[in-house]
Amino acid sequence: MTESWPRAMPALVTALDPDGNIHRDGHIHNVAAAVESGAKGILIGGSTGEGPYLEAGERTILVAAAHEAFPDLTILCGIFAESTRQAHTQICEATDGGADAVLVVTPTTLVRNRREWIVDYFEWVADTSPVPVFLYTVPGVTGYELPCASVAELAGHPNVAGMKDSGGDVSRLDDIAAILSDDFVVYAGASRTLADSFDRGAHGAITASANYAFSTVAAAASGDRTAQATLIDITSIVEQYGVPGTKFAASVAGLRPGPGRAPLPHLSQDTQSAITDAYHRFVAAS
Repeated sequence: MTESWPRAMPALVTALDPDGNIHRDGHIHNVAAAVESGAKGILIGGSTGEGPYLEAGERTILVAAAHEAFPDLTILCGIFAESTRQAHTQICEATDGGADAVLVVTPTTLVRNRREWIVDYFEWVADTSPVPVFLYTVPGVTGYELPCASVAELAGHPNVAGMKDSGGDVSRLDDIAAILSDDFVVYAGASRTLADSFDRGAHGAITASANYAFSTVAAAASGDRTAQATLIDITSIVEQYGVPGTKFAASVAGLRPGPGRAPLPHLSQDTQSAITDAYHRFVAAS
């Protein structure tokens, strides 16, 4: 079952025009670049894809454009909802566009740190979603880490296919591997720990860095320590600047991401130069 899911996927940047609207041509260009780099799947509308900022209907536009251009590409779509009603709407948008699965982030406002309530939320989502569900824990964004006990409880649901863990604490993978079956698909999301995550049983990686360093991400996610060290060198610079840093690095690599939506800032010229230099060093070392 796990082999049906790609091992490495970019958490794709969302292409926007200067006014902050979806840039469909830029989006298709970016999807094509991912495919040309070797990706068999992509995540649309994740944290890197500005999922919390996507508006009504935009998930359908983004997913459908990718699906129409590359019908064999596996597409996950990020779901950033605080209520079951919001989740239902976003999942419908994703599946209307042709998403193969949804990546559902932990709700973190009115139910934050209420473990049982969050488990109930995910169970409702899994019960009602027409496509497989991946749990998404990203404490750097949400301020909440889904407990391993909750993961174990939810993994028994037949429509929960796996999870993406972007916390970077590889010891959690030891705990998860000890209590879950091999059919539960775990994706690492922290670029700095991909090789360690592989050694602890992670199936693969879904990362922001795969927008501009896909081959290196794929190698690190398969346990290549040299690739891991090379990846750390560039991500230690780019990831200081969050989504804007990733979008700029992606643009240097030839993608067409456009600006981020406010309040994401424009990068200073000095920062742009630092990222450009880091990318050129990365290419030379690869």
